[in-house]
Amino acid sequence: ERPFQQRALAWSTNTWLARQALAPTLAKQVARKARREHYPAPYALIDSWKRGGGSMPALLDNERRAVVKLSSTPTARNLIRVFFLQERLKSQGSKDHGIKRVHVVGAGVMGGDIAAWSALKGFDVTLADREQPFVDAALLRASELFAKRVKDDAKRAAASARLRGDVAGAGIAEADLVIEAIVERPDAKRALYADVEPRMKSDALLTTNTSSIPLDELRGGLLRPAQFAGLHYFNPVALMPLVEIIHHDGMDPTTGQRLAGFCRAIDKFPVPVAGTPGFLVNRVLFPYMLEAANCYAEGIPTPLIDKAAVKFGMPMGPIELVDTVGLDVAAGVGHELAPFLGLPIPAALATPPEVGRRGKKDGQGIYKWENGKPVKPEVPQGYTAPDDLEDRLILPLLNEAVACLHDGVVSDADLLDAGVIFGTGFAPFRGGPIQYIRETGADVLLQRLRQLQAKHGARFAPRPGWDSPALRN
Repeated sequence: ERPFQQRALAWSTNTWLARQALAPTLAKQVARKARREHYPAPYALIDSWKRGGGSMPALLDNERRAVVKLSSTPTARNLIRVFFLQERLKSQGSKDHGIKRVHVVGAGVMGGDIAAWSALKGFDVTLADREQPFVDAALLRASELFAKRVKDDAKRAAASARLRGDVAGAGIAEADLVIEAIVERPDAKRALYADVEPRMKSDALLTTNTSSIPLDELRGGLLRPAQFAGLHYFNPVALMPLVEIIHHDGMDPTTGQRLAGFCRAIDKFPVPVAGTPGFLVNRVLFPYMLEAANCYAEGIPTPLIDKAAVKFGMPMGPIELVDTVGLDVAAGVGHELAPFLGLPIPAALATPPEVGRRGKKDGQGIYKWENGKPVKPEVPQGYTAPDDLEDRLILPLLNEAVACLHDGVVSDADLLDAGVIFGTGFAPFRGGPIQYIRETGADVLLQRLRQLQAKHGARFAPRPGWDSPALRN
């Protein structure tokens, strides 16, 4: 039996007066994490508790009515759908991937974190870079990850022992999987492959963590192109659950299966995508971030740009996202994707920023960053955001999702929705871009796109694929 003090506190906080006083406070705390119109369930729970009283059958009946009402909402239907999308991604690959040793080339933020995560999940990992200080910095970050994730001292020491610095690249010859995570330049990557591939085992896999470069630009000159693929992680590696497995025409299907199995072994969701520019996630995100940069260039306050996206249901606004990804990375992606998509690049993303102003990692980008959080400026008094701001941000993302489905970047609409939800944090309660189009109405959204095209220009022109039956229930 619980101590008297606990029982007394439970009784006193569950009286009718206490419930009336505490319920608004609880609702405010929930509102910091989730809006009522996006996720009604926690608010319904609080409301049910607030109204509670009477006999146990009456309380249970009150709960039953609330659950029945919630189960018929679009949020419930879409979250159930997301669960099954997640289960589909979990089913990719097999345990017979044959990968035990991993060699990562490039000890920057992405390469270092990929190496650390792989070691955390039980793989023996060697990490290389041009100079020892780069590797040392990555090993320090890895030790912080292990300290946060592993509470048992012996297991933490074992994870640290599985990750070794390897500037000389001795681990290449023993690796079952080599992951390249160097600078986003095709010539640099090809030069690295020419050095690394001849030293690899005959059955080892060579992969690139490129975020946007088409694999056809990288596989020329490879000795074993069938064993080459893209393995695109997202930043931060420890938090983002998705990995894109990038295919190309010359890839052996077994390569994709082995990589999917490896992804599951490190607790990531693999999604197979075509090796065209931007693949899936970055291609869908780029027009969204580009339009945010256009809004910024027009003088719309950055907090309002971010607020419009968060109101729609995105986990963070696009300006904050650009800073988080890194202005240098965004500029590199823009260089690859803008010509492919036929989109002009605004000044904010046109050229790589100077070191020290690349975003969150430097403490300064479009926003100033303190303690890992952006310091957002005050919105000028009396300023009102344009009525079409949300559409300007979200419709380009939907437009490109439609084009990706049309172009066969993924095999079907469900994989597209899963990839965008788990790769970008796209509002899960909306079920994914294609599901949102179905629920809102493809023709309704098409009309709104054309209105934006008439007002703001050709970048809002509908992309091919809006006539697809997959967009209509």
